Amino acid sequence: MPAVRRLAAILAADVVGYSRLMGADEEGTLERLKALRRELVDPKIAEHNGRLVKTTGDGLLVEFPSVVNALRCGAEVQRRIAERNAPEPTDNRIELRIGINVGDVVAEDGDIFGDGVNIAARLEGLAEPGGICVSARVREDVAGKLDLAFEDMGQQSLKNIPRPVRVFRICPDRTVAAAGFTAQPTLALPDKPSVAVLAFTNMSGDPEQEFFADGIAEDIITALSHYPSLFVIARNSSFTYKGRAVDVKQVGRELGVRYVLEGGLRKAANRIRVTAQLVEADTGKHVWAERYDRDLTDIFAVQDEIAEAVTIAVAPAVAEAELQRAMRKPPQNLDAWAAYQRGVWHFDKATVDDYALAEKCFQQAIDSDPNFAEGYCGLAMVQIYAAAGFGTRSLASLSSIGPLSRRAVSLDPNSAIACLCESFALFGSGDYDGALAATERGLALSPNLAAGYWQRGNILIFAGRPVEGLTDVRTSLRLDPRGSNLALRLFHLAIGYYFSHAYEDALEAANHVIRAFPEWPHSYRFRAAALAQLDRIEEAKTALKKAIAVSPAAFDLYVRSRPPWYRAEDHDHLLQGLRKAGWRET
Repeated sequence: MPAVRRLAAILAADVVGYSRLMGADEEGTLERLKALRRELVDPKIAEHNGRLVKTTGDGLLVEFPSVVNALRCGAEVQRRIAERNAPEPTDNRIELRIGINVGDVVAEDGDIFGDGVNIAARLEGLAEPGGICVSARVREDVAGKLDLAFEDMGQQSLKNIPRPVRVFRICPDRTVAAAGFTAQPTLALPDKPSVAVLAFTNMSGDPEQEFFADGIAEDIITALSHYPSLFVIARNSSFTYKGRAVDVKQVGRELGVRYVLEGGLRKAANRIRVTAQLVEADTGKHVWAERYDRDLTDIFAVQDEIAEAVTIAVAPAVAEAELQRAMRKPPQNLDAWAAYQRGVWHFDKATVDDYALAEKCFQQAIDSDPNFAEGYCGLAMVQIYAAAGFGTRSLASLSSIGPLSRRAVSLDPNSAIACLCESFALFGSGDYDGALAATERGLALSPNLAAGYWQRGNILIFAGRPVEGLTDVRTSLRLDPRGSNLALRLFHLAIGYYFSHAYEDALEAANHVIRAFPEWPHSYRFRAAALAQLDRIEEAKTALKKAIAVSPAAFDLYVRSRPPWYRAEDHDHLLQGLRKAGWRET
């Protein structure tokens, strides 16, 4: 058959870690690959009108007449494989990398050739395990046709391809509607050594030990954050990679850091083994690694040793005095610490039900160790967030927040989180000066505390200094670009812009939050007010109806009454916009 030239969509796939899997269990791996092809991959190819061109031991090449079908097939295959892999140990999972391109191919004797095929194969090599990379041509051709979010990876030089190719990564955990602010470009490196600490892997096979593994990593982040000469990514952002197969290059690119700390924990009886390694993100070079075998009672000493070793490794020029971190008071027993870690886990989920569970865990931590400052901090913060975010508590019922925060500070005056907790309590009562002073103390103790910058920005915005406040909110977002309370922090951009009379920016910020977090009720009223201030009255009327309907309780809490932290003039400014949108007090 003579060669034929045609336009086609090409999907290239490859098994991740094929040689390792075969070395561990050759017969079992081959059988599982056959089952995966038979039960999932081949039926999906046929369902989307694809033609299997050829297979290798660990890969396959598929041609589709439609790029939409090719990408839909690839996305469904990856989603179904992830579901199949969920109960499997990480080392035993069969995962694919997929690359998709659309271009001119030469077809001959059932095979296809040309740069269109070669680019697809190179794109597959750029994809993360379980991921998909596509060319810009694919991104353009499927625009508006599939509910998938894309992240721009920029121009990439591909082997044996003469011109750079612009590459996009499919974001499996987001749809187009949820992309919003979270689809961020590659972040520039800070002007000082930067590090992200990933959630430590629980190697015990016991789900109960997840909290120990998370707690160790969190405490290391806290310790590193005390060093002004380091730039440390917040826990909420670095922990978004938990349970995902990612490489350090991806983490470094997405979080904008030079170094990544990974580790694992195995617990047996009263002994623990903790492993940790520091990797240079852009090269994959191992800077430092260590293993610790200790009695469980030494867990806090291990955390301190790892933190100090990392600091010395990434910042050898740091002065000796800077290496003496602020004294931390660990709890007197591990039960309190474990209960606190459970509370943090639920708190980060940021739902009504999880806040209720977190409150129980923090109270349990206090009951187990009445001298553990973080337990009081957790209890105070979850009550504040439940009231201000979801209205599950009345603001008047938060009289206990002040005593809880003061108790935390008295127990551990060197705890930045305790200072921040006190700041929230003071801010909630309208005491801007006291809140600002407490936040400054916290940031002096922990210069990398993302929540501290957000809180200072929050105070300044509501204290009549919104332009200064916006700067701190942006700093918080840089330190914690992917955190679980992202909706709240992004929302304060909208507030700051609105209070600054920058209504176009306020509208854009509110729209981003609504697209990314449609269930978050608070951005809708600022969207309505900003539209009205821009004299887009018909749109504002529609937005006002949505703001009331999405959460009547939240609307009443912040509009019909004035929370203590709103200045009268700022609250009137908001009401002015809502009245222009058609709202009436009656």
